[in-house]
Amino acid sequence: MKEKLAVIFDMDGVIVHTNPYHSRAFREFFSKRDLSPTEEEFAQHMYGKSNSYILSHFLQRVIEGEELLQMEEEKEGLFRELYAPYVEPIKGIVGFMQDLKANGAVLGVATSAPRANLDLILSKVPIREMLGSILASEDVKKHKPDPEVYLTSARNLGVTPDQCVVFEDSFSGVSAALNAGMRVVGVLSSHTREELPPCNLYINDYSDLSYEKIAALF
Repeated sequence: MKEKLAVIFDMDGVIVHTNPYHSRAFREFFSKRDLSPTEEEFAQHMYGKSNSYILSHFLQRVIEGEELLQMEEEKEGLFRELYAPYVEPIKGIVGFMQDLKANGAVLGVATSAPRANLDLILSKVPIREMLGSILASEDVKKHKPDPEVYLTSARNLGVTPDQCVVFEDSFSGVSAALNAGMRVVGVLSSHTREELPPCNLYINDYSDLSYEKIAALF
């Protein structure tokens, strides 16, 4: 194994269980427009997807530019309002991050969510001071499954892709990490392992994870 190990976390479904609240926010958003997507449609076309994709898919036309910004702010504002009282980290993640840090690993967060959502999570989950790289949707030009956010994270952390392990829960997120040439741990919070591309390891939560188990992936 190389001397330096980098661990990069997606946010939604990886640090916190936000998907039910995103579903509620989108339901409210779409109901105002006389649309009522099913849970199956959300599973296929929402989790792990960018807002531009989600809005364009369900509204059945290209949503971009100023209209996208306005719709995104409306929906994400609903999400933050709904979720703020309930922010809670996935079991074991804070202790796991502390163990990684204590063993010299460098840590980052790379999410497709807007910066305001990330700031909400980081204001409630005590991990910000452990992070050497923090990237949100505004920080990249191309979204997952494009590897840009993970390659940029590696540069920020001073490592090469083959020194990185990514924690992801969605098909597009796992694909982005694989496209970046990184090892991947699949977090089974919103998908089964059969619904994700092949990962190096699969977990339900972080209660049994340690630096040693991650180092053993190399």
